[in-house]
Amino acid sequence: MYPTGNLFVPVSHGRLEAILKTPRAEPLRGVALVLHPHPRGGGTMHNKVVFRAAAALNDAGLATLRINFRGVGQSTGTHDEGYGERDDARAGLDYLSENYPSQEITLCGFSFGARVGLEVGIDDDRVKRLISIGTPVDKYDFSFLESCRKPILFVHGEHDEYGNVDGLRELVARVSENAPTELRVIKGAGHFFDDQLDGLKRAITDWVVTSPAE
Repeated sequence: MYPTGNLFVPVSHGRLEAILKTPRAEPLRGVALVLHPHPRGGGTMHNKVVFRAAAALNDAGLATLRINFRGVGQSTGTHDEGYGERDDARAGLDYLSENYPSQEITLCGFSFGARVGLEVGIDDDRVKRLISIGTPVDKYDFSFLESCRKPILFVHGEHDEYGNVDGLRELVARVSENAPTELRVIKGAGHFFDDQLDGLKRAITDWVVTSPAE
């Protein structure tokens, strides 16, 4: 029997494997889509950072949907270098907007998932807040964020191997000219926040509880 909360989201290439979790407290304060890191590096919706991020959003009162991108786990399709994965993210947003039509949506991504989620989220009116974890500024171009007008939280490890923190600070400074931004640097943490997952979780929960939507 498929575990409670596990589901499949229909898409053009078949289906996306997903997990939906609602917070214990009612009423809901919103919903969130959480996206995982690069599949070629073993990234799935079960990644520990993705799991903790979803738990943090639950603690803030949001129902969370984690999806496996195409070709990962029981999701159909094949990896598409971020192009098709943007469509997968939009399918996740479709699911949330159809099942929770009155709730504001937060889009949260880790690493590759952050790159996909930010690009989708800045142009989708259903998304009111953005969270970028371990933003890989050394691997991808994030200059498109300079046109963003939505609140963004960046959570980053002090010693992130894929995103120099000084480079991220420069990006955040540019983005903050047009959008409410916050950068939380977790001291001592690397890209995967190995011994600092509690700090990551607190940063997300605190920001969602206190930050205004778009």
